[in-house]
Parts: sequence; structure tokens; C-alpha cells
Amino acid sequence: MPPAAAEPLTPERILETTEEVLRRFGPAKATVVDVARALGVSHGSVYRHFPSKAALREAVTERWLTKSVVVLEEIASAQGGTAPSKLESWLEALFEAKRRKAGADPELFATYTVLLAENSGVVDQHLSELIDQLARIIADGVAAGSLAAPDVPAAARAVFDATGRFHDPQYAADWLSPTIVTEFEAVTALVIRGLRA
Repeated sequence: MPPAAAEPLTPERILETTEEVLRRFGPAKATVVDVARALGVSHGSVYRHFPSKAALREAVTERWLTKSVVVLEEIASAQGGTAPSKLESWLEALFEAKRRKAGADPELFATYTVLLAENSGVVDQHLSELIDQLARIIADGVAAGSLAAPDVPAAARAVFDATGRFHDPQYAADWLSPTIVTEFEAVTALVIRGLRA
């Protein structure tokens, strides 16, 4: 049943509905007309907020990626605690967020994997934000003397790359393994040991 016409059409409402339409039809079949129909408006109304299907899909992708960045930012900018423990918490939160998304709604996760491939600019920005968060944690550790990294940005990138199996969607099938948590813990411990001062 379409929502009440009195409810204002906002970009956020359009994005939420687009997510539902993508879940229902998949990225190959979902159209702006489907989104408009689900909202109970004309497709022209959707285009007033998003000028093209590509812009709408890019905004949905960015919204999805931003959700995980917020939680990770809280860890990266938290006061107190040691850098090694913050780094461990950050890596664990990233891994858990990805596993939860893949496990709780595999159809939508598969859809977003397709959208990520389409929106490389959005993905590049997202990855830059994540690596920047890691760099801030490592820099704090270097300043406190608990971590050693002569080149903090390079160290942050190396940590991100070294743990890729636990957050890159291409490895989502691995996340179902009964030993994945043990493997994650081993890699994380090794990475943090390698950075200790």
C-alpha cells in the first residue's frame, strides 16, 4: 500500500524506499518508476530530488556506506583507552558490521555489492574515510608511545589491506566459516603486535 500522500517527499524517504525496492527486485530490475510507485508519487517527483537513476543509486550506496562510518568514527575519536585497544575495537566493529549486513539481509548485501562496483567514486571516498580513521588511531598511538609507525598513512593503508579478508565484500562467503572469528583474531593480533612500539 502506498504511503499517505500527505507525508512529505524527502530525499531520505526516497532513499529508504529505494532500498526496499532494490531488496524486492534486485539492482538489474529495479527502476525509478518502481520507486515512485512504492512512494505513491510520479517518477518526475523522484527526479526532482535525484536527477537520474544513476544519481539515485549512487545516493543509496553512499547512505549505506555512511552508516558503518558513523560507528567507526565514534571509536576512532573516542577519548581514553590505548591506541592498540582502539585499533582492535575499530577492526572488530568493521568486521562485525560487514558480517551482520551480509548475514542479516544477503539479498540486499548482494545488491549493494553490485552498486559498489557501479559507484567507484563513492567507494573511493568511503575507503579514504576509513583509512583516515585508522591513521588517526595509529597517530595517537605513536604520540602516546604505544605504537611505532615511521609513516602513519602507509601504516594505516597496510592495516586496512592486511585485514581486507574481513571487510571486503568479495570475501563475504568466507565470513560464514566456523573458524572465521578465530582467523580474524589471529590476524588482528599479528597486525597490532607488528605496530607496537
